[in-house]
Amino acid sequence: MLRTIDAPLEDTVAARRPLTLRDLLTFRSGYGDFGLFAPGCPFQKGLEDAGLSISTWPFRGTPDEFMQRLGRLPLAHQPGERWLYHTSAEILGVLISRISGQPFGGFLRDRIFEPLGMTDTGFHVPEAKVGRLPTCYGRDMVTGALVVLDQPNGQYALPPRFESGAGGLVSTVDDLLAFGRMMLGDCAREARVLSRPTLELMRMDHLTPEQKALSPFFEGFWAGHGWGLGVGVVTGRTEPADVPGRFGWDGAFGTSFWMDPKEKVVGVLMTQRRPDRLALPPVVLDFWNSVYQLIDE
Repeated sequence: MLRTIDAPLEDTVAARRPLTLRDLLTFRSGYGDFGLFAPGCPFQKGLEDAGLSISTWPFRGTPDEFMQRLGRLPLAHQPGERWLYHTSAEILGVLISRISGQPFGGFLRDRIFEPLGMTDTGFHVPEAKVGRLPTCYGRDMVTGALVVLDQPNGQYALPPRFESGAGGLVSTVDDLLAFGRMMLGDCAREARVLSRPTLELMRMDHLTPEQKALSPFFEGFWAGHGWGLGVGVVTGRTEPADVPGRFGWDGAFGTSFWMDPKEKVVGVLMTQRRPDRLALPPVVLDFWNSVYQLIDE
């Protein structure tokens, strides 16, 4: 692994132990994206040059090519030491594919989507359904003009070479509701794909205060949030709708999807609009505040 995050890629020391599956699920594998808080460091440049960073997402090669390129980079930090966004989820997708002996998308379809009746979820949109996929918009970072980021017949019209564990699924409100109900343990037994103890373990905060202090992210994020097994969790109230125990995530293209086990609430907001800055847009905050104002018992 790197001696320090500012060190050249060849300045390394030995890792204290191998990576584990829990390291990947908790985003403490030693790999991750530094684009938000150390964009000029050699490791981040190495990610970008290899086409593996968030700024160059989605990866255009095959799963094997992804792992080969990642394997040429050192770990950014010791396994289990700190949290880093994004890359661990990509590795998990490749790992699941290799263990199951089938493409990652096929595994998700067989084990999750079909049992839950999620008929509109996948890594691409079939030609017969393309007309239902809205255009995605965002601001040009230089001019400020509203521009098209992706059209219905764009990247989601064909199956990708790399099915990303960190993003790229197309879905609907109804399908996400079905998935959210499963995550709350509120579905028919024959559709239950995870046990209650597993769901409870996923929704726990697995990061220590020391690890959060070592893991910069959005300003103030760790004051009221933690990380479970592949999912964000709320640990304290920083907004009216931040109810401890709520879990989920907010997507880069305007989707907000969180679940609340205590209130038995699944909330889904889909906008197809990238935020103008690195913060939750007002519509997301208004949506969740409105959801919780409807709870009167």
